[in-house]
Amino acid sequence: MTTFISHDTVKTGYWHKIEDERIQCDLCPRYCKLHKDQRGLCFVRQNLENEMVMTSYGRSSGFAIDPIEKKPLNHFLPGTPVFSFGTAGCNLACKFCQNWDISKSREMDSLMSKASPEAIANAALNYGCESVAYTYNDPVIFHEYAIDTAKACRELGIKSVAVSAGYVTTEPRAEFYQWMDAANIDLKAFTERFYYQITGAHLEPVLDTLKYIKHETSTWLELTTLIIPGENDSQAELEAMTQWVLENLGPDVPMHFSAFHPDWKMLDKSPTPVKSLLLARQIALNNGVHYAYIGNAHDKSADSTYCHSCGELLIGRDWYELSEWNLDNSGHCRFCSTPCAGIFRPQPGKWGTKSQRVLI
Repeated sequence: MTTFISHDTVKTGYWHKIEDERIQCDLCPRYCKLHKDQRGLCFVRQNLENEMVMTSYGRSSGFAIDPIEKKPLNHFLPGTPVFSFGTAGCNLACKFCQNWDISKSREMDSLMSKASPEAIANAALNYGCESVAYTYNDPVIFHEYAIDTAKACRELGIKSVAVSAGYVTTEPRAEFYQWMDAANIDLKAFTERFYYQITGAHLEPVLDTLKYIKHETSTWLELTTLIIPGENDSQAELEAMTQWVLENLGPDVPMHFSAFHPDWKMLDKSPTPVKSLLLARQIALNNGVHYAYIGNAHDKSADSTYCHSCGELLIGRDWYELSEWNLDNSGHCRFCSTPCAGIFRPQPGKWGTKSQRVLI
């Protein structure tokens, strides 16, 4: 149960008292140990009078309607609009953060728009969105707000989508994903060196989250890796990553390889060449992954979905615009009747490429 202290502060679970009058946050594997009034690395969870509170409940960095493909999710209600929002802060410290103005923000009061979970669910319904995405920063740190919003959405028949790095501990992970209908998880690299030195985190908890979502929940799962030149783009690492995905998650989990652009504290790197993205995609396909895509770069063939059995084009994409649609009403290939993995309507949505900022 969520216990409110003020309009934007709630008492939370997943913590315990330790020595020296500190408390330990148990929400994510960082296990921040906080003195009185101290905030965790995520900034939004704080030791207030020897209890853990979330200080950003009901406040958002803004609201927008996006194509679901922008999350990116290519196999979950294609062509439909998704009502998107996030808060501020993050429990990782990625030097390359592409949303650093939100995830690293400390100006909570000036940044935030206010909305209750019920208001978000009703806004999504009124705008004709089939789903709500918890995105822009990681919903792990606004766990209570995301779950309450997902509950409100479910009452209205609206799906919930998590866009996350998957850096979360066992109990809150189980609570969270029972309310999520789809997730795109950032698998940022496939070495402990990268995770520790560049994100301030560890690889193994993320792999545990991926296996949990795939095998212990009904949540539809897709993966994204931002390809950074010289950091996680070696053929050996991509071979190891895609082989692990095939062996541990199976061939039907789509993989997205996205282009990096210099940002935040990694301005010394060059943007990702398209050829690096295409190589990563081809490695995934060669290793038996059925669906692999590139992102933040324009290549219609590498954005589109093909039947893994007969090779025919199933869903044509040009950026986020859908063109060809060759799935039958049950989500099977029209040419050979092989099922295409995903959550599909008999007909695709027609939202297109537009993103629309909205107010609640």
